[in-house]
Amino acid sequence: MHVSPSVRTWLTGPSSDPSVRWRFWTEVEGCSPRDARVRRAHQAIGRTGWAARLLAQQFPDGHWVTSGSSAQELYRPKYIVSNWRAIVLADLGMSRDDPRIRRTAELILRRWSGRSGDLSGRTGEVCVTGNAVRTLLRFGYGNHPTVQRSIAWIVRTQKSDGGWHCFPSRTGTLDGWEGLAALAEIPEDSRDESVRRSIERGAEFYLRHHLMNEGRTRYPPWFRIHYPNHYYYDLLVGLRILSRLGYGSDRRLGPAVRWLQSKRRPDGTWALDADHPDLDPRRGGYEFPGPVFPLRLEPPAEPSRWATVEALSVLTRCEPA
Repeated sequence: MHVSPSVRTWLTGPSSDPSVRWRFWTEVEGCSPRDARVRRAHQAIGRTGWAARLLAQQFPDGHWVTSGSSAQELYRPKYIVSNWRAIVLADLGMSRDDPRIRRTAELILRRWSGRSGDLSGRTGEVCVTGNAVRTLLRFGYGNHPTVQRSIAWIVRTQKSDGGWHCFPSRTGTLDGWEGLAALAEIPEDSRDESVRRSIERGAEFYLRHHLMNEGRTRYPPWFRIHYPNHYYYDLLVGLRILSRLGYGSDRRLGPAVRWLQSKRRPDGTWALDADHPDLDPRRGGYEFPGPVFPLRLEPPAEPSRWATVEALSVLTRCEPA
Protein backbone atom coordinates (compact mmCIF):
# COMPACT_ATOMS: atom_id res chain seq x y z
CA MET A 1 0.00 0.00 0.00
CA HIS A 2 1.62 3.24 -1.14
CA VAL A 3 1.82 5.91 1.55
CA SER A 4 3.43 9.25 0.80
CA PRO A 5 6.40 10.28 2.97
CA SER A 6 4.43 13.22 4.39
CA VAL A 7 1.49 11.05 5.45
CA ARG A 8 3.84 8.42 6.86
CA THR A 9 5.58 11.06 8.97
CA TRP A 10 2.23 12.50 10.07
CA LEU A 11 1.10 9.04 11.26
CA THR A 12 4.34 7.93 12.89
CA GLY A 13 5.99 11.11 14.11
CA PRO A 14 6.15 12.23 17.75
CA SER A 15 2.96 14.32 17.48
CA SER A 16 0.90 11.28 16.50
CA ASP A 17 -0.89 9.07 19.01
CA PRO A 18 1.04 5.91 20.01
CA SER A 19 -2.00 3.78 19.10
CA VAL A 20 -1.82 5.12 15.55
CA ARG A 21 1.94 4.54 15.34
CA TRP A 22 1.52 0.99 16.64
CA ARG A 23 -1.22 0.20 14.13
CA PHE A 24 0.68 1.76 11.23
CA TRP A 25 3.85 -0.22 11.89
CA THR A 26 2.05 -3.53 12.37
CA GLU A 27 -0.99 -3.34 10.07
CA VAL A 28 0.21 -1.17 7.18
CA GLU A 29 3.93 -1.88 7.08
CA GLY A 30 3.71 -5.40 8.52
CA CYS A 31 6.42 -4.97 11.15
CA SER A 32 7.04 -7.70 13.68
CA PRO A 33 5.78 -7.18 17.25
CA ARG A 34 9.46 -7.49 18.21
CA ASP A 35 10.41 -4.47 16.11
CA ALA A 36 11.79 -1.72 18.37
CA ARG A 37 9.43 0.91 16.92
CA VAL A 38 6.43 -1.33 17.50
CA ARG A 39 7.43 -2.08 21.08
CA ARG A 40 8.03 1.59 21.90
CA ALA A 41 4.69 2.62 20.46
CA HIS A 42 2.79 -0.15 22.25
CA GLN A 43 4.46 0.60 25.56
CA ALA A 44 3.44 4.26 25.25
CA ILE A 45 -0.29 3.49 24.86
CA GLY A 46 -1.96 4.50 28.11
CA ARG A 47 1.00 6.64 29.15
CA THR A 48 0.51 9.39 26.57
CA GLY A 49 -2.12 10.34 24.01
CA TRP A 50 -5.79 9.45 23.74
CA ALA A 51 -5.77 6.41 26.02
CA ALA A 52 -3.88 8.27 28.73
CA ARG A 53 -6.36 11.14 28.63
CA LEU A 54 -9.32 8.77 28.92
CA LEU A 55 -7.71 6.87 31.79
CA ALA A 56 -6.84 10.08 33.63
CA GLN A 57 -10.59 10.56 34.25
CA GLN A 58 -11.15 7.04 35.62
CA PHE A 59 -12.29 6.54 39.21
CA PRO A 60 -10.30 4.17 41.46
CA ASP A 61 -12.78 1.29 41.12
CA GLY A 62 -12.59 1.38 37.30
CA HIS A 63 -15.68 3.38 36.34
CA TRP A 64 -16.17 6.78 34.71
CA VAL A 65 -18.58 9.68 35.25
CA THR A 66 -21.40 7.99 37.17
CA SER A 67 -21.22 6.18 40.48
CA GLY A 68 -23.39 3.47 41.91
CA SER A 69 -23.75 -0.27 42.05
CA SER A 70 -26.11 -0.94 39.12
CA ALA A 71 -25.31 -2.32 35.70
CA GLN A 72 -27.09 0.64 34.11
CA GLU A 73 -24.61 3.19 35.40
CA LEU A 74 -21.91 1.55 33.27
CA TYR A 75 -24.02 2.17 30.15
CA ARG A 76 -25.74 5.56 30.50
CA PRO A 77 -25.40 8.35 29.76
CA LYS A 78 -24.16 7.54 26.30
CA TYR A 79 -21.32 7.80 25.21
CA ILE A 80 -19.12 8.90 28.05
CA VAL A 81 -19.47 6.29 30.79
CA SER A 82 -17.57 3.07 31.40
CA ASN A 83 -18.91 0.78 28.67
CA TRP A 84 -18.16 3.22 25.89
CA ARG A 85 -14.73 4.20 27.16
CA ALA A 86 -13.78 0.55 27.58
CA ILE A 87 -14.66 -0.10 23.91
CA VAL A 88 -12.41 2.75 22.80
CA LEU A 89 -9.54 1.74 25.08
CA ALA A 90 -9.68 -1.78 23.65
CA ASP A 91 -9.57 -0.34 20.12
CA LEU A 92 -6.57 1.76 21.08
CA GLY A 93 -4.62 -1.33 22.12
CA MET A 94 -4.94 -1.45 25.91
CA SER A 95 -4.99 -4.78 27.71
CA ARG A 96 -5.35 -6.34 31.14
CA ASP A 97 -1.60 -5.92 31.62
CA ASP A 98 -2.55 -2.45 32.86
CA PRO A 99 -4.25 -2.55 36.30
CA ARG A 100 -6.57 0.29 35.28
CA ILE A 101 -7.96 -1.90 32.49
CA ARG A 102 -8.31 -4.87 34.84
CA ARG A 103 -10.45 -2.79 37.18
CA THR A 104 -12.82 -1.78 34.39
CA ALA A 105 -13.00 -5.23 32.83
CA GLU A 106 -13.76 -6.90 36.14
CA LEU A 107 -16.40 -4.28 36.88
CA ILE A 108 -18.16 -5.11 33.60
CA LEU A 109 -17.88 -8.86 34.20
CA ARG A 110 -19.23 -8.53 37.71
CA ARG A 111 -22.09 -6.13 36.96
CA TRP A 112 -23.23 -7.59 33.62
CA SER A 113 -23.05 -11.33 34.25
CA GLY A 114 -26.61 -12.62 34.31
CA ARG A 115 -28.13 -15.74 35.82
CA SER A 116 -27.13 -17.68 32.73
CA GLY A 117 -23.49 -16.80 33.42
CA ASP A 118 -23.00 -14.81 30.23
CA LEU A 119 -23.15 -11.12 29.32
CA SER A 120 -26.51 -11.23 27.55
CA GLY A 121 -28.60 -10.83 30.68
CA ARG A 122 -28.65 -7.03 30.85
CA THR A 123 -30.48 -6.51 27.55
CA GLY A 124 -30.36 -9.68 25.48
CA GLU A 125 -29.11 -7.57 22.57
CA VAL A 126 -26.19 -8.67 20.41
CA CYS A 127 -25.07 -5.05 20.00
CA VAL A 128 -24.41 -4.79 23.74
CA THR A 129 -23.16 -8.34 24.28
CA GLY A 130 -21.03 -8.36 21.13
CA ASN A 131 -19.36 -5.10 22.06
CA ALA A 132 -18.63 -6.37 25.56
CA VAL A 133 -17.19 -9.66 24.27
CA ARG A 134 -15.07 -7.93 21.63
CA THR A 135 -13.74 -5.51 24.24
CA LEU A 136 -12.93 -8.20 26.78
CA LEU A 137 -11.26 -10.39 24.17
CA ARG A 138 -9.02 -7.49 23.19
CA PHE A 139 -8.27 -6.86 26.84
CA GLY A 140 -7.11 -10.48 27.16
CA TYR A 141 -10.07 -12.19 28.84
CA GLY A 142 -10.63 -14.85 26.18
CA ASN A 143 -10.40 -17.71 28.65
CA HIS A 144 -12.76 -16.21 31.20
CA PRO A 145 -15.82 -18.50 31.67
CA THR A 146 -18.25 -15.59 31.30
CA VAL A 147 -16.66 -14.58 28.00
CA GLN A 148 -16.71 -18.17 26.77
CA ARG A 149 -20.41 -18.53 27.61
CA SER A 150 -21.09 -15.19 25.92
CA ILE A 151 -19.36 -16.39 22.75
CA ALA A 152 -21.64 -19.43 22.74
CA TRP A 153 -24.65 -17.10 23.18
CA ILE A 154 -23.58 -15.05 20.15
CA VAL A 155 -23.32 -18.21 18.06
CA ARG A 156 -26.75 -19.40 19.22
CA THR A 157 -28.46 -16.11 18.45
CA GLN A 158 -27.24 -15.94 14.85
CA LYS A 159 -30.16 -15.76 12.42
CA SER A 160 -30.85 -18.40 9.78
CA ASP A 161 -29.59 -16.02 7.05
CA GLY A 162 -26.21 -15.68 8.79
CA GLY A 163 -26.71 -12.20 10.22
CA TRP A 164 -27.60 -10.84 13.63
CA HIS A 165 -30.10 -8.24 14.80
CA CYS A 166 -30.15 -6.17 17.96
CA PHE A 167 -33.94 -6.13 18.00
CA PRO A 168 -36.55 -8.90 17.55
CA SER A 169 -36.38 -10.12 13.96
CA ARG A 170 -36.27 -13.36 12.01
CA THR A 171 -33.52 -12.00 9.77
CA GLY A 172 -30.21 -10.28 10.27
CA THR A 173 -29.21 -6.74 9.38
CA LEU A 174 -25.91 -5.15 8.42
CA ASP A 175 -26.36 -2.91 11.45
CA GLY A 176 -25.98 -5.98 13.69
CA TRP A 177 -22.23 -6.19 13.11
CA GLU A 178 -21.16 -6.71 16.72
CA GLY A 179 -21.66 -10.48 16.72
CA LEU A 180 -19.27 -11.10 13.84
CA ALA A 181 -16.84 -8.47 15.15
CA ALA A 182 -16.67 -10.26 18.49
CA LEU A 183 -16.03 -13.66 16.91
CA ALA A 184 -13.34 -12.11 14.71
CA GLU A 185 -11.31 -11.32 17.84
CA ILE A 186 -10.97 -14.99 18.79
CA PRO A 187 -7.55 -16.23 17.66
CA GLU A 188 -7.83 -18.74 14.82
CA ASP A 189 -6.32 -21.56 16.82
CA SER A 190 -8.88 -20.99 19.61
CA ARG A 191 -11.99 -21.17 17.41
CA ASP A 192 -14.02 -24.33 17.76
CA GLU A 193 -16.11 -25.71 14.92
CA SER A 194 -19.24 -23.81 15.96
CA VAL A 195 -17.37 -20.51 15.97
CA ARG A 196 -15.69 -21.20 12.62
CA ARG A 197 -19.00 -22.08 11.04
CA SER A 198 -20.68 -19.01 12.55
CA ILE A 199 -17.92 -16.78 11.16
CA GLU A 200 -18.28 -18.32 7.71
CA ARG A 201 -22.04 -17.78 7.71
CA GLY A 202 -21.70 -14.25 9.06
CA ALA A 203 -19.06 -13.30 6.49
CA GLU A 204 -21.20 -14.67 3.69
CA PHE A 205 -24.14 -12.58 4.94
CA TYR A 206 -22.08 -9.39 4.59
CA LEU A 207 -20.47 -10.39 1.31
CA ARG A 208 -23.83 -11.31 -0.18
CA HIS A 209 -24.97 -7.75 0.57
CA HIS A 210 -21.66 -6.22 -0.63
CA LEU A 211 -21.53 -4.61 2.85
CA MET A 212 -24.06 -1.96 1.77
CA ASN A 213 -27.09 -3.33 -0.08
CA GLU A 214 -30.00 -3.80 2.27
CA GLY A 215 -33.40 -2.49 1.29
CA ARG A 216 -34.46 -0.48 -1.71
CA THR A 217 -32.49 2.67 -0.89
CA ARG A 218 -29.05 3.26 0.52
CA TYR A 219 -28.88 4.24 4.17
CA PRO A 220 -26.87 7.50 4.37
CA PRO A 221 -25.12 6.94 7.75
CA TRP A 222 -23.47 3.80 6.37
CA PHE A 223 -21.60 5.99 3.88
CA ARG A 224 -20.09 8.31 6.48
CA ILE A 225 -16.90 7.55 8.42
CA HIS A 226 -17.18 7.86 12.20
CA TYR A 227 -15.08 7.12 15.24
CA PRO A 228 -15.87 6.02 17.89
CA ASN A 229 -18.41 3.73 16.23
CA HIS A 230 -19.89 2.43 19.50
CA TYR A 231 -22.64 0.23 18.03
CA TYR A 232 -23.18 2.08 14.74
CA TYR A 233 -22.31 0.49 11.42
CA ASP A 234 -20.62 2.06 8.42
CA LEU A 235 -18.79 0.60 5.43
CA LEU A 236 -15.39 1.06 7.05
CA VAL A 237 -16.59 -1.09 9.97
CA GLY A 238 -17.66 -3.82 7.54
CA LEU A 239 -14.39 -3.65 5.62
CA ARG A 240 -12.35 -3.85 8.80
CA ILE A 241 -14.15 -6.97 10.03
CA LEU A 242 -14.18 -8.83 6.71
CA SER A 243 -10.59 -8.00 5.80
CA ARG A 244 -9.33 -9.00 9.25
CA LEU A 245 -11.12 -12.32 8.83
CA GLY A 246 -9.18 -12.97 5.63
CA TYR A 247 -11.80 -12.00 3.03
CA GLY A 248 -9.86 -9.01 1.70
CA SER A 249 -9.47 -10.51 -1.77
CA ASP A 250 -13.15 -11.39 -2.20
CA ARG A 251 -14.41 -9.57 -5.28
CA ARG A 252 -17.70 -8.77 -3.55
CA LEU A 253 -15.83 -6.25 -1.40
CA GLY A 254 -14.99 -4.28 -4.55
CA PRO A 255 -17.79 -1.67 -4.32
CA ALA A 256 -17.02 -0.95 -0.66
CA VAL A 257 -13.28 -0.73 -1.37
CA ARG A 258 -13.92 1.74 -4.19
CA TRP A 259 -16.10 3.78 -1.84
CA LEU A 260 -13.26 3.89 0.70
CA GLN A 261 -10.77 4.93 -1.97
CA SER A 262 -13.13 7.70 -3.06
CA LYS A 263 -13.08 9.11 0.49
CA ARG A 264 -9.33 9.71 0.34
CA ARG A 265 -8.48 13.39 0.38
CA PRO A 266 -6.07 14.97 -2.11
CA ASP A 267 -3.37 15.06 0.59
CA GLY A 268 -3.60 11.26 1.04
CA THR A 269 -5.53 11.32 4.32
CA TRP A 270 -9.06 10.45 5.37
CA ALA A 271 -11.40 12.49 7.57
CA LEU A 272 -14.14 11.63 10.02
CA ASP A 273 -17.45 12.76 8.56
CA ALA A 274 -19.39 13.25 11.79
CA ASP A 275 -19.72 12.44 15.46
CA HIS A 276 -22.23 9.80 16.52
CA PRO A 277 -25.14 10.07 16.64
CA ASP A 278 -25.63 12.06 13.44
CA LEU A 279 -28.84 10.48 12.18
CA ASP A 280 -32.45 11.47 12.53
CA PRO A 281 -34.08 8.86 14.79
CA ARG A 282 -37.41 9.47 13.07
CA ARG A 283 -35.92 8.13 9.83
CA GLY A 284 -33.37 5.67 11.13
CA GLY A 285 -35.51 3.78 13.62
CA TYR A 286 -33.21 4.58 16.54
CA GLU A 287 -34.28 6.15 19.77
CA PHE A 288 -31.99 8.09 22.08
CA PRO A 289 -33.35 8.22 25.60
CA GLY A 290 -31.22 11.18 26.55
CA PRO A 291 -29.07 12.79 27.24
CA VAL A 292 -26.41 11.76 24.70
CA PHE A 293 -22.84 13.08 24.80
CA PRO A 294 -20.50 12.28 21.90
CA LEU A 295 -17.07 10.94 22.86
CA ARG A 296 -14.63 12.66 20.50
CA LEU A 297 -10.95 11.89 19.91
CA GLU A 298 -10.59 14.02 16.78
CA PRO A 299 -12.78 16.69 15.18
CA PRO A 300 -14.83 15.81 12.08
CA ALA A 301 -14.12 17.24 8.62
CA GLU A 302 -10.37 17.49 9.22
CA PRO A 303 -7.58 15.01 8.45
CA SER A 304 -7.96 12.18 10.98
CA ARG A 305 -5.04 10.01 11.99
CA TRP A 306 -7.40 7.29 13.23
CA ALA A 307 -9.51 7.21 10.06
CA THR A 308 -6.36 7.29 7.93
CA VAL A 309 -4.57 4.41 9.64
CA GLU A 310 -7.85 2.47 9.66
CA ALA A 311 -8.36 3.02 5.93
CA LEU A 312 -4.74 2.20 5.07
CA SER A 313 -4.92 -0.99 7.14
CA VAL A 314 -8.06 -2.09 5.30
CA LEU A 315 -6.67 -1.26 1.85
CA THR A 316 -3.45 -3.12 2.65
CA ARG A 317 -5.51 -6.25 3.33
CA CYS A 318 -7.81 -5.66 0.35
CA GLU A 319 -5.30 -4.79 -2.37
CA PRO A 320 -6.11 -7.85 -4.53
CA ALA A 321 -9.83 -6.87 -4.47
